[in-house]
Amino acid sequence: MTIGFSFRTPRTAAAFRMPRAAAATCAVCVAGVLALAPVAAAAATKPAPAGGPRGAAMPRPSLLYRHGTLVRPHRGAPALPDVSALSWLVADADSGEVLAAHDAHRRLPPASTLKTLFALTVLPTLPGGIRHRVREEELAGIGAGSSMVGVAEGHTYTVADLWRGVFLNSGNDAVHVLAALNGGWATTATRMQAEARALGALDTQVRSPDGYDTPGQVSSAYDLAVFGRSGLRNADFARYCGTAEAEFPDGTGGSYGIRNTNRLLTGADGVEPYRGLIGVKNGYTTNAGNTLVAAARRDGRTLVVTVMNPQAGGGVTVYEEARQLLDWGFGAAGRVAPVGSLDGLRARPHPGPHAAPLAAVVMPEGGGPGWPETGVIAGAAALGAGAVALVLRGRSPRPSES
Repeated sequence: MTIGFSFRTPRTAAAFRMPRAAAATCAVCVAGVLALAPVAAAAATKPAPAGGPRGAAMPRPSLLYRHGTLVRPHRGAPALPDVSALSWLVADADSGEVLAAHDAHRRLPPASTLKTLFALTVLPTLPGGIRHRVREEELAGIGAGSSMVGVAEGHTYTVADLWRGVFLNSGNDAVHVLAALNGGWATTATRMQAEARALGALDTQVRSPDGYDTPGQVSSAYDLAVFGRSGLRNADFARYCGTAEAEFPDGTGGSYGIRNTNRLLTGADGVEPYRGLIGVKNGYTTNAGNTLVAAARRDGRTLVVTVMNPQAGGGVTVYEEARQLLDWGFGAAGRVAPVGSLDGLRARPHPGPHAAPLAAVVMPEGGGPGWPETGVIAGAAALGAGAVALVLRGRSPRPSES
């Protein structure tokens, strides 16, 4: 069932008007509307910040804490796809406007998508050109069954080599070495937690910086979208997460090829590459299921989506559901109003109109396999307020596997 609420936001108090479609509904549906009255009240909008587009309004952050699917369509907006993930979100990466979401703040295991927060925290502290000889103790404690890129004790790697191992192969061995260089495993987890809080990612609890299943470690579709969007503002992060293929040192003077496990980027395992995709990170563990943060750019507009633990299909479902949400987001440009903002819970001041845009994706000298073309990510103009719809799928979440 989809129930729409139309909001007007003049200077006087907001007035409520039921859409014409409601007049044709049966008496049973009326009871459903009454039951959702608290949701309607929570969806009340507040004026846009000074400097925003005239007439625009942004819902209070509390709206995204509501259970169910949220979207505020204007007339002619495309219908949302039927997505089986326990939680998902679609946002404009430049403005931070959340275009639609389902259980955005539901706390779930993030798997290797938590490496986005690891990179945000550690990338600025370690120049890529540093060369490091790996010690035995730096590879201790890697979880059983972890994804690995092949970092070996006694071999020397640059920090940039290790980051490619993190982003492409999701190598927990590379994460362990980088964390050691950053002050240690516990110190890195503490710094990641502080970074999450500063970004307004309040659902995230960091226990293992590599995303390995650990009791109490959770994040949310909202938080992961915050991390992905923030990462795209860092040129190094943007380059690494958009790299499809690279060479990794074998420790004897040679190298071997590694390939990004994000199938929307590479087209592996029968998944069609997504046109305009620029990253960000996928993940999988037994408890988390499949998780994905993906960003794509088309016609000067960049979207970021998060998909957490699809309940239908196999291992590629997370990519197909992300594809559907990206397609919807690009098709909904100018036809929906935001249901929230990725800046809504930030501890730091919101970037002003002169803040740096999302990072340019710069090709290294001489190019390289999988490096995206040069470009600057741009966002769409902010949208005005529209209707709020709660889409009730009637799907009960099942417990995560243990």
